Amino acid sequence: MAWLPYVSYFFGGAFLANALPHLLSGTMGQAFQSPFAKPPGVGLSSATVNVFWGVFNLVASYLLVLHVGKFSLRATLDALVLGLGVLLMALQLARHFGQLHGGNAPVAPPLPSAGI
Repeated sequence: MAWLPYVSYFFGGAFLANALPHLLSGTMGQAFQSPFAKPPGVGLSSATVNVFWGVFNLVASYLLVLHVGKFSLRATLDALVLGLGVLLMALQLARHFGQLHGGNAPVAPPLPSAGI
């Protein structure tokens, strides 16, 4: 098989991973970073903007995965390439959003005092 469908599946996985934080934040009614925030990548966008951005990412993922080549979850290579796209984008998002939300170096809460 040609390599183009695998590139498409990889980026489809990346778009799928990117859809999750935006859709979840938006549906929970929380502001979150999006490409439309001011300043870009640091400022927050409204929950509504994040729902639209998350749905856009889902549609892009759908088109890349199911309309290029003949994707099958039963085909191991297809699933691995899609999963690799999800994994690498999720790791990148964890690092980026971790810088903004303190998740890259979490601090343990203080231990309760013994009360003595």
